[in-house]
Order: sequence, then C-alpha cells, then structure tokens
Amino acid sequence: MSDVLPILYQDEHLVAINKPSGLLVHKSPIDKHETRFAMQMLRDQLGQWVYPIHRLDRPTSGVLLFALSSDTASKVCANWQEQAQKTYLAIVRGWAPQEVTVDHPLKERLDKIADKHAKQDKPAQEAVTKVTRLATIELENPVDRYPTSRYSLVECQPKTGRKHQLRRHLKHINHPIIGDAKHGKSIHNRFFQTAFNAHRLLLHAHRLCFNHPVTQQPLAITAPLDETMNHLLHEFGWQRAAGTTDIEAPHALG
Repeated sequence: MSDVLPILYQDEHLVAINKPSGLLVHKSPIDKHETRFAMQMLRDQLGQWVYPIHRLDRPTSGVLLFALSSDTASKVCANWQEQAQKTYLAIVRGWAPQEVTVDHPLKERLDKIADKHAKQDKPAQEAVTKVTRLATIELENPVDRYPTSRYSLVECQPKTGRKHQLRRHLKHINHPIIGDAKHGKSIHNRFFQTAFNAHRLLLHAHRLCFNHPVTQQPLAITAPLDETMNHLLHEFGWQRAAGTTDIEAPHALG
C-alpha cells in the first residue's frame, strides 16, 4: 500500500481520496497495533488538518471525503444523511434480484472496546438499501453443494447509514459479499482467494454525489477500482456493466 493517498477531488474547502481496502479511517481502540490511518496520512500529505465527513469500513475501498476546516465540516454534516447519494459496487454470491429495496431495520452492533460507554439496549433502527443487479456469471466450479457457482455484480445505494449496513442487508437477502469474513460464507471467500487472488472484501464506494457546502453546486466524485476488483471485472466481462470501461489505472492495491 502506497504512503501517498490518491486524491480524487480537492479545493480550498474539501478533499476526497480513494481509500485503499485494508486502511482504517482513523485511530481506533479496536486495533491498537495499527499505525497507518487515512486521516493522519492525508494530514501529513497535505500539511494541514483534515476532518472526516463520513466513514468507510476498513476492508471497503473507494471515495472518502474530508473537510479542510471545522466550519466546513459542520456545514457538510448538517444535512449529510439527507442529501448525500452514495453508490457502491459489490460482488456477491448467487444471482441477486434484478432490483430490490431492502427495508430491514438493524440493531446497532456495539464493540466491547470502542463502544463500552454506549447504551447497550438500543432498539433496531430503520435501514434501507436499494440493490440493483448489474451482471451475473456462472462458473464451472463446484464450490459448494452445486455443480456450478453463481455470482453477481450489484450496485448498492444506501438510504440510511447504519454500521455494516450493506454487508448485513446483502446477507439478509442471501447474497453476501464475497470476502466478507463476518457476514459471508467462507467456502466462497476461499475460492476467490485461490482462483483469483482476491483477498479483500469485494465492496467499493464507487461514487459520491452531494452539493458543495460553499458554492451549493452539485459534485459527483468517482473512485476507480483497485487492481483486485479491476481484475475480476475483466475476468468476468463485467467492465461495461459496471460503467468502468474507461477508468484510469488503479491507484493502489489493498
């Protein structure tokens, strides 16, 4: 993983990077031994403080937005959930529905270390995700109990922002993301590791759309895929379905 984070967008108020898979956004008590964090790396790279607007799970790659001042961060975060449109690409097990809206409340999952002071008995919260199938493939590999194995490329648009929402919602509809050690199926994860050298969660924050907090002009920021996901899309013939036929060379391999 390079020490230089790829910048997708920058002006005097905001900066967006393409976060590699495997990189934490900031220091966390969950992993006290980790020494590399997107927030600190970007601060050192730019020579100024940065303020994260949202989060991506450690194994997820893609668009990650920071403000360059606390005032800008406050303006963006004031109505972030209502106005931000996030689009993810994921490779999942099975042939996903052509289009489905997953409306399934999620109970907050607290970490014993990071969330030790949080209220432990919160009720399940509203969680909604639109899932669209972009492409499918059937491989002549008997990975599980069937003679062939089926996989889908899906586009996910979360309407809410719950912890691990996409991973949990895709598991809920029986199409877990490949590479998801917690919510997926290990036999398929291992197949992708050995057959395609894919050792990461196959979830990428592909596009982020929102209104600029100062100019109020719409912004659409797109993050190229990394080497692993790029290779899989080429291998399966999914580049056109994903709208990634003309993307630039991958910046980093997570």
